[in-house]
Amino acid sequence: MSKERLTAFEDAILAIIMTILVLELRKPSEITLQGFWSLHANFFAYTLSFFWIGTMWVSHHNNWQHVQKINLNTVMLTLVLLFLASLFPYTTSIVSDHFSNVTAQVFYGIIIILISLLNVVISVNLGKLNPKAHFGLLYTIPTRIVYLDLLFKVLGLILAVTIYPPAMMISIFCASSLLLLSFNRA
Repeated sequence: MSKERLTAFEDAILAIIMTILVLELRKPSEITLQGFWSLHANFFAYTLSFFWIGTMWVSHHNNWQHVQKINLNTVMLTLVLLFLASLFPYTTSIVSDHFSNVTAQVFYGIIIILISLLNVVISVNLGKLNPKAHFGLLYTIPTRIVYLDLLFKVLGLILAVTIYPPAMMISIFCASSLLLLSFNRA
């Protein structure tokens, strides 16, 4: 399989997932400012999910330009990544409807952490196949930023389980902001 075919498939799946996300947004019971404000958790969950997936897509798009060779491992890892990403509309809907629920936040967080780890594994795989690309743990993002990203998410998971369930989404927001800032420097 060519890298172009795989990236086109990934682009299509991520676009569909991002479109389904908006279809899962609840509508206010009354069309007023207060009605929309009552759905602020839904809008936050949607926005975080949309931009998290969008950031992943931008990262892949920018870095896969340096990829010349892929293998079956790359294809299979990408399929697993897309499978987990396809759960975003479902997990986003659950967490937006039950924002302060530990199980909802942990489920959402585990999906994010698994996708983050898969992105690392894919980057390492591609780095071995394409040494001239100079990929690290997560493409060209500095290793310390990747570790901080994962640390934020794991700490968010721990805090969500033990103290404050929304800490999971807050940690994902902070980790995503850190990654976005590193894109400008990479």
